[in-house]
Amino acid sequence: MSEQKIPHHIAIIMDGNGRWAQARGKKRVFGHKAGMERAREMAEVCGELGVKYLTLFAFSSENWNRPQDEVSFLMELFATSLKNESKKLNKNNVKLTVVGDKDGFDKTLRKAIDKAEALTQDNDGLYLQIAANYGGRWDMVQAAQQLAAQGQEITEEGIAAHLVTGGGPDPDLLIRTGGEQRISNFLLWQAAYSELYFSPMLWPDFDGDALQQAIADYNQRQRRFGQTGEQVTTAEQGD
Repeated sequence: MSEQKIPHHIAIIMDGNGRWAQARGKKRVFGHKAGMERAREMAEVCGELGVKYLTLFAFSSENWNRPQDEVSFLMELFATSLKNESKKLNKNNVKLTVVGDKDGFDKTLRKAIDKAEALTQDNDGLYLQIAANYGGRWDMVQAAQQLAAQGQEITEEGIAAHLVTGGGPDPDLLIRTGGEQRISNFLLWQAAYSELYFSPMLWPDFDGDALQQAIADYNQRQRRFGQTGEQVTTAEQGD
């Protein structure tokens, strides 16, 4: 991996927890527990590889429409994980940020989020962003609303700065597990020029080796950002 370019920012849609559990004759919540363990491992692997930003899509604004018992379990799992993992994240110099509409969560969960973010706010190792109650369309609307409320002109630069990920880099590589080939309202603005990688593996099976395969595939791409391939090659040779 040392000869390959490591993406500065990797974003992952962690899909397939429920199907993974059902394939094993278990309830969907069993898969969500396994998925949380995989998320922990993914943060560790990314830190070891030198990835600076990791954004994980944990709960979309549309996921509230799932069965109530599953939603309740996910909220409890989220709160428990924040409490259990924040000290370890802090010890490993990981800065945790929850990006999304936090007002949609109850007071207990918001308090757990605030506490975990405050504990890790000064860390500068891996920047771990958990997208929860997040939707790309909502993100763009709330950014535009902030600009309008401030009486500012709505520009690309202004919207980018007011997104919930404002100040951070856009994803270089966006991965979706679970076999589906869509981005499901995730980082719609930020992923405009991301390289997309779709894996058939269900999220609890997507381990460090699978991540390295995704990065190897990423290294076969030429990121042109609207330029021609010849222009990019010439610029790279100049470097």
